[in-house]
Amino acid sequence: MNRTGLLIALGLALVIGLLFGIFPELDLKLAALFYDPATKSFPAKADAVAAWARDGAMWVAWALALPALVAIVAKLLRPDRPMLIPGRAAVFLLVTILLSAVVLTNLTFKSHWGRPRPVMVTQFDGPWQFVPWWDPRGECERNCSFFSGEGATAFWTFAPAVLTPPAWRPLAYAAATLFGITTSVLRMAFGGHFFTDVAAAGLVSFLVIWLAYAWIYRWPSTRLSDAQIEAALARLGSPGYRLWQRWRGRAVP
Repeated sequence: MNRTGLLIALGLALVIGLLFGIFPELDLKLAALFYDPATKSFPAKADAVAAWARDGAMWVAWALALPALVAIVAKLLRPDRPMLIPGRAAVFLLVTILLSAVVLTNLTFKSHWGRPRPVMVTQFDGPWQFVPWWDPRGECERNCSFFSGEGATAFWTFAPAVLTPPAWRPLAYAAATLFGITTSVLRMAFGGHFFTDVAAAGLVSFLVIWLAYAWIYRWPSTRLSDAQIEAALARLGSPGYRLWQRWRGRAVP
């Protein structure tokens, strides 16, 4: 999560954005690779193994975030006990997955950016007109195509990768990249997203993780310590813990 990675991500965003903005038909050509004109469908949707892989990818990603959620909730419930994992790691993992996989996707773009999914456009026997990635005026009203929530969740695995020991980090980055690309290709094969949807998902997740990591770990003006986070969570959980202990008839110092 250094400046080189940030420059690469921004460069990719610029190139992909301009290329597919000027030539939006490229999205249709890539989606057509997974479309069967004879059956007028995306055959991968009926493949049980592919469907299992899609569901499994989401379970894997959220399983990686689960320890952070458990650690924070446990600290709020029992502020007198140390956290199960370091405070910075818990906050970093939970904040990044909520921002990239929930807030920026499902609660923001997908609800207000009316781009239809591939299965819904006329080029693939759907009822709606295709629109390029930059145009929010499509006919979709909710749960739309831009950008991919599952793609963002899969690429979020860069977050746990950045916390691995330095010796293992290149391998962890490679695994996260492969995991994100594989999940994204599956979403395209199902007719659920265009290439620009999954590309935007990966880039947005990376930028969210880069900024969160810099905010929590790197920038001197905002950098936090595990002790600071643990103390803050203890302060938040203490009133409820004291009330619970008093209700049980126990003294709380």
